Amino acid sequence: MRILVMGGTWFLGRAVVADALARGWSVTTFNRGLSGVDAQGVQAVHGDRTNVDDLNRLAAHGPWDSVVDTSASELPPNAVLKGTRALEPVSGTYVYISTVSVYAGWPDLPLRVGDAVLDGPPDADEDYGRNPEGWTGPNLHYGRQKAGCERAVLAAFGAARACVLRPGVILGPGEYVGRLPWWLTRAQRGGAILAPAPGDRPIQPVDVRDVAAFALNQAEARTGGTHNVAHPDPISFAEFVETCLEVTGGSGHPVWAEPEVLLEQRVKEWTELPLWRTHSGAWAVDADTAVEAGLRCRPLRDTIADTWAWWQADGRPVDHPRWAAHGIDPDKEAKILASMS
Repeated sequence: MRILVMGGTWFLGRAVVADALARGWSVTTFNRGLSGVDAQGVQAVHGDRTNVDDLNRLAAHGPWDSVVDTSASELPPNAVLKGTRALEPVSGTYVYISTVSVYAGWPDLPLRVGDAVLDGPPDADEDYGRNPEGWTGPNLHYGRQKAGCERAVLAAFGAARACVLRPGVILGPGEYVGRLPWWLTRAQRGGAILAPAPGDRPIQPVDVRDVAAFALNQAEARTGGTHNVAHPDPISFAEFVETCLEVTGGSGHPVWAEPEVLLEQRVKEWTELPLWRTHSGAWAVDADTAVEAGLRCRPLRDTIADTWAWWQADGRPVDHPRWAAHGIDPDKEAKILASMS
């Protein structure tokens, strides 16, 4: 197989490259050369994917059996459309990494492939779908943008040659958002740990390496389709916290706070206590079509342990502004815990 990885130097892109090289495939990467280092053994092409000249220069390195696009998370649809049109003549299929945020029902409703997707035209710019001033409802801008990006891929490659993957939360070694690293370092610190009740609520993050393997399997199959990518065997939040304590050797213990308490104390969902969200659909993503297509997920305990091993070996992610937003301030946590005693 000869593939092109859009991105390829950090987290999911790096996992895709590592897996593809391990399979003996020929790998070309395309990125700006600003975040991370290209893996040894790839043909690295540097450029701006929003620049037509750079895209044409990239296309000259083709053809490829498939493109795996891991670097469009912050691009508007019109930029993705420009890139896919440039690459379509020299690429067999296109595997696009999207997000569950494209669903109109997320995070309030359980999700299945085929559920309604947000609006977003394939040629939209970055301003499309912004919430009006004074808007108090959910922020749908990101979901609309990514829905438009999906449509851009489909417009260029057609349904038979476009494979769209919609992951939920991705964890694992190299994570740049900071969700799992925060819980691990908090567990190591010990003491009373503020945790979101109910502890038996299931969560279903998926390992970055399993997403990478599934993306490559779809590239190799050279078929189109759309799949939700989430762990088919969730664990409880309590098991998640206990596993963090176990792998780090932390001596702490969770103190479970009801959602009403956390919200009253203005604890921010999803960020201050990473992975916690009160919306019923946040962890109700049906991945049956992906499992039928070959998705295999390692136990989340292994993801937690491997991430800690990476962190202990001085593993550090690329710099990203989302990292600073994750994790509750220790003083705020202590005050909330004191109010519960």
